[in-house]
Amino acid sequence: MLTELSIQDFAIIDKISITFDEGLTVLSGETGAGKSIIIDAIQLLAGGRGSVEFVRYGAKKADIQGLFTIDNPNHPIYEKSQAYGIEIQNDIVLRRTITANGKSICRVNSKLVTLAILKEFGKTLIDIHSQHETQSLMDTDNHIHLLDLYDPERIGQAKKEYSILYEQLSTLKKKYRKLSENEQETAQRLDLLQFQMNELENAKLEPHEDEVLAEERNSLANFERIHAALQHAYNALYGEQRGLEWVNNAQMALQDNSNIDPFIAEKSEEIANYYFGLEELTHDIGHHIETLAFDSERLNEIESRLDEINRLKKKYGATVDEILQYMSQIEEEIEEINNKDSHLSKLENQINDKAKDAYLEAKELHDLRQKAADSLTKEIHEELKGLYLEKATFSVSFLLQDKDIGVKRDDYQDIRLHENGFDQINFMISTNPGEPIKELSKVASGGELSRIMLALKKIFARHQGVTSVIFDEVDTGVSGRVAQAIAEKIHHISQQSQVLCITHLPQVAAMADTHKLIEKQVDNNHTSTKVIELSVDYQVNELARMITGTKLTETAIEHGREMLEMAVNFKSKNKHNYKEKARK
Repeated sequence: MLTELSIQDFAIIDKISITFDEGLTVLSGETGAGKSIIIDAIQLLAGGRGSVEFVRYGAKKADIQGLFTIDNPNHPIYEKSQAYGIEIQNDIVLRRTITANGKSICRVNSKLVTLAILKEFGKTLIDIHSQHETQSLMDTDNHIHLLDLYDPERIGQAKKEYSILYEQLSTLKKKYRKLSENEQETAQRLDLLQFQMNELENAKLEPHEDEVLAEERNSLANFERIHAALQHAYNALYGEQRGLEWVNNAQMALQDNSNIDPFIAEKSEEIANYYFGLEELTHDIGHHIETLAFDSERLNEIESRLDEINRLKKKYGATVDEILQYMSQIEEEIEEINNKDSHLSKLENQINDKAKDAYLEAKELHDLRQKAADSLTKEIHEELKGLYLEKATFSVSFLLQDKDIGVKRDDYQDIRLHENGFDQINFMISTNPGEPIKELSKVASGGELSRIMLALKKIFARHQGVTSVIFDEVDTGVSGRVAQAIAEKIHHISQQSQVLCITHLPQVAAMADTHKLIEKQVDNNHTSTKVIELSVDYQVNELARMITGTKLTETAIEHGREMLEMAVNFKSKNKHNYKEKARK
């Protein structure tokens, strides 16, 4: 769960640090106080899009840090951190810095990461749901991903296996299309390849030739220095009154007296070994000097050859080995074009076999989705009953792609596969008796859509594994008993994972395990936001303010106190029932 959030120089927030607990934390306050700004900060921690507009006026940078505590040892965050070489134990810190010039810096446990990597970590920890997010439910392209989240283990594994086959199938089809291009393009391609092949064959390159030639050129270009160094070393060792002679004198002095002292005997043998080693080394240096010879013609040959190789590198590869590899590739392509018909026939067979395998995996994926859809539909109906949509009918529609309508599912040759299989998923609903079931986007009102999304979140909270679920004013547009039902549903979600909720509904605020008030204050023309954790008495006053919206009255305060007592009783009873279910 999100344990602590630190925000500095972000929008109208000067500097705040907020601690969060388990269960339901409600953030309330007047419009414009900065409630949604806090959620925006968390959104950035989760890899959301940043902007220089988030940097507080006059500040150099905005800085956001979030400390998350992971209680589940099997949480997917551990696998993610291992993949990116980031060590975590029970805690993980996400940090996002946005500078005034627009630069974004991301860190996970102090290690610099890209925004894409931060987003991968964020989506395993945080699930943010706002009014804008509700609109994603209207997009039918998202329905298949929501359904797959219902059974992520089995569907995820089947999807992974299908994706491998689909990628291989796509590669084969791309190769087939390229080989079956029109005759003119194929002829032009063949001419180009044959020209390149002739040029490379005439070059007669050898593996690592550029490296060998560069080393030889270096030796020839530095001939004088190499020869002088070797000659100086040789002269220092060999000759009268030189190194070898003095070492030999030392050896003889010790050898003549080795029989009278054990130490002398030992050192005499050591210096003898050194002498023979130096003698051999001197011989090798002398022999190498004799082999040295400066060949200006050879140097010119090497320079000319390297110039030719460098010219080929600009066209075909950074090294000789890369050029030879490219040569092998175009040789294979030339052979394919010259034997086009046989290769096309071979590719057709490969595509047919791969399409059949991919279809079978897609069918397995479809069957798993069908089972998931049946279970999801039952759960959705139960959740909708608790949200006063007991007359609603929900179903998951399985369609093929538009061009495939009417095709039998067992005829893999006529079904078009896509990256998610062959299914097109559409959530359907009828909210009133007697009305036909229609697409979700064509039926649901704003209030109904919020309740449907809340029902989905309630179900998916235990499937997604995220540590924190955040609701940003998802209860807008509802009131009365529906507002109370939404409050109870949000409380249910908070029993499975931590919930942070911005709300203007007193029914939701009354359910809070922790209630934080967000206030905006102006001091010397300096606007800032502060966060106050409310005690019970102040929580009652805040509920009363949310009820009246204006001046507090004794009636409103009494109503707020009664609402809070009812919420405490509900939570106490619900906690008992939750423990009983868990025990069974």
